[in-house]
Amino acid sequence: MSTKDKVITCKAAVAWEPGTALTIEDVEVDPPQAHEVRIKMLYSGVCHTDWAYLYEAGPSSLERPYPVVLGHEGAGEVESVGAEVTNVRPGDKVIPLFLPQCGECKRCYSPKTNQCRKNWCTTQMGVMADGTSRLCKKGQQVYQFMGVCTLSQYTVVADTSLAKIRSDAPLDRVCLLGCGVATGYGAALNTAQVEKGSTCAVFGLGAVGLAAVMGCRAAGASRIIAVDINPNKFTKALELGATECINPQDHKPQSIQEVLKEMTQGGVDYALECVGNATVMSDALESTIDAWGVCVVVGWTDSEPIRVDVDQLLMGRTLKGTYFGGWKGVSSVPALVDQYMKKELKLDEFITHRLSLNEVNTALQLLNTGER
Repeated sequence: MSTKDKVITCKAAVAWEPGTALTIEDVEVDPPQAHEVRIKMLYSGVCHTDWAYLYEAGPSSLERPYPVVLGHEGAGEVESVGAEVTNVRPGDKVIPLFLPQCGECKRCYSPKTNQCRKNWCTTQMGVMADGTSRLCKKGQQVYQFMGVCTLSQYTVVADTSLAKIRSDAPLDRVCLLGCGVATGYGAALNTAQVEKGSTCAVFGLGAVGLAAVMGCRAAGASRIIAVDINPNKFTKALELGATECINPQDHKPQSIQEVLKEMTQGGVDYALECVGNATVMSDALESTIDAWGVCVVVGWTDSEPIRVDVDQLLMGRTLKGTYFGGWKGVSSVPALVDQYMKKELKLDEFITHRLSLNEVNTALQLLNTGER
């Protein structure tokens, strides 16, 4: 292509410091180096993790540098590749991944985890393997959130951090498989391993929670209780597989865990926390039945610790977490795209608004208010 080996100037949504609105800036995107791929980003979703990093960081949060381009859920086309890249070529449709799959390490060989650590420390700090970002603004380095930064018209990622997908896939929909939908869906199927005929509770009905509802249904759960303080989300939850919906605020002063225990004669078999709130995580654990209840923490927060009473675990409950729903992204995301194309997986139902890059702050506000 005409831009190969050249610096590309494009638009990106830059966060200059915590707690401030994003600004649309002209940034320079360097060519990819060895084992790197430059992508023309065509679509991006916004995720609660983006919002939380910008507006909710607390004293215990991992300190990531600014200025940064957020976004970690998107899809685009390969513009150019660096030396030694063999898995994609210019023109391929791809979904960049915030969790790599190198295919060579102990974790990639293990069926027990998807948590490859290739370049992990550097991507968490928003830079590539050599410690530098491929984005800058008038000579000032601009960091790439989680090594991806989909809220830029062009980005550069490691060749181990992208999934090549079929050419006929609609990027405006399959981009959701870069994080939210894949995470919630996989949390139920891969991490919780929901059993047929079981009873489940899903806390939080954003994209991740709704996808978890869909995963519980796909696993054959007989009862799926959707929990949220926003009743406007209940119709969509029922459409995606929930058997009933409850608003914790309607039952005060009784706690939500007490309500669920009464509804299920002792507690649910599986609880999936998809809010990213430490208090809700504790509530979800306490809503499970003793002896065999499983609680999966799906929502992300690093601003406060979770409180767990030891007897909740001693009585046989399991508390576990999930990252990207347990999917090994390079190999699993193309398969999820195929499921969507076969109408075995819903994605269209998760799209509530279509906005331009210039409207990114509106998108984040819609996300925060639950109008999504």
